[in-house]
Amino acid sequence: MLLVVCQQSSLVDSLRAAPPELVTVKKIWDHGEHNAFTDLIRFGDRWWCTFREAKDHGPSLGKVRVIVSDDGDAWQSAALLDQDGIDLRDPKLSVMPDGRLMLIMGGSVYDDTSKYGTRAPRVAFSRDGHDWTEPKKLLAEDHWLWRVTWHKGQAWSVSKLGEGRNPRRGMLYRSDDGLEWKWITEFHLPNRTWNASETTLRFMPDGELIALTRPNWIGTSRPPYRNWSWTDVKQKIGGPNFIRSPTGQLWASGRHYGKSATTVLARMTNTSYEPVLTLPSGGDNSYAGMVWHDGLLWMSYYSSHEGKTSIYLAKIKAE
Repeated sequence: MLLVVCQQSSLVDSLRAAPPELVTVKKIWDHGEHNAFTDLIRFGDRWWCTFREAKDHGPSLGKVRVIVSDDGDAWQSAALLDQDGIDLRDPKLSVMPDGRLMLIMGGSVYDDTSKYGTRAPRVAFSRDGHDWTEPKKLLAEDHWLWRVTWHKGQAWSVSKLGEGRNPRRGMLYRSDDGLEWKWITEFHLPNRTWNASETTLRFMPDGELIALTRPNWIGTSRPPYRNWSWTDVKQKIGGPNFIRSPTGQLWASGRHYGKSATTVLARMTNTSYEPVLTLPSGGDNSYAGMVWHDGLLWMSYYSSHEGKTSIYLAKIKAE
């Protein structure tokens, strides 16, 4: 019996170690001057992708574009959100318990020299993906709720507080409606040279909460999620995201800082991050949206490897 168990375990490990395969990749949007910072979701049996359109990556007045597709091949604009004098950045989509779409984004304000002045998160809601509420400011100045994960009817997110490397701080928040947010705890990383920044949270079936945090950390916690353990993955990650596949494997994505910056797919556990596939990318790139659908991993991301900074959609056979 022991031999059979060991053989089965070895087979599972072998299958999990099979390299992912890039099935297709396609440019799906390049209408803006600089198209960047994506997210992707399935809603109403259609694909929805969101990103920022602006003059460039840095300080400029960005707008948030939402595009829609029936099949992932042909895309059209569904909405364009903007606010006077506000740089809307890094939009993230989620589906609320009541069936509405929620769009969270950063809202930055610059001084007369186009340098960072202040910021605060914004949120907008839609029932159909086309008509959105006016972006509403959340929390206090200098916060940035970066991505929302819903669990048992509640929204969870980490706000990166502060600009630059010091004193940047990560704060865990929870909300019932996406408007009023309750502080849960502060992330205290072992290495304080650069504190918690962009973070994606995912809940595991057993209640464990895992955080993939820029620049190079994986955090784990159990209810009530106030105490965290941290692992340094020894690799810098920009725009971190990850999801859990139907078989339980964690797949992560982010900007990989090697000889050149690229967008990668990585195998992940609650203590490890291993890049295993480099997507066609380069220059200004990454910030992926990730959806598991019909046996494939679908990833939106942006890249400037073909010249203009554009939005791409990849389909990957990951298991």
